[in-house]
Amino acid sequence: MKNRRQQVILQIIQDFDIDTQEALLDKLKERGFNVTQATVSRDVKELRIIKVSNGKNSYKYATKDTDDTVAQEKYVTILKETVIGAQPAGTLAVIKTYSGMAPAAAAAIDVIWKKEVVGSIAGDDTVFVAVETSVEARDICSGILRYLVK
Repeated sequence: MKNRRQQVILQIIQDFDIDTQEALLDKLKERGFNVTQATVSRDVKELRIIKVSNGKNSYKYATKDTDDTVAQEKYVTILKETVIGAQPAGTLAVIKTYSGMAPAAAAAIDVIWKKEVVGSIAGDDTVFVAVETSVEARDICSGILRYLVK
């Protein structure tokens, strides 16, 4: 029942601009789910639902993934502004940045390549990104270098 309810919640917030838990509760009741506001609150937390702008001077619920495109663009901008080079070294991607910018670049890399990155270490102007294969290290470096070409 819980899994089905949570699937319906995700569908509702995809189909409608839902801005409050009360509005979400009403939509659930329309679909035959007789639950309390506390249950909806727990579901919202478990599903990691966030509020984002609906483009009409208001907010709506969305999943974290819905907002990933905006976040992705911000992280790409960080890479463009901080990185000056990238080179694979075995199963490491070695990223050179402007002085003091390595932590920001590392955070962006961790998000953009979250499936590939095992871990990263940022110094002042260098980031070491550990991945499982040399192919992944090359892919990350070439991906970063593509962002730098203007």
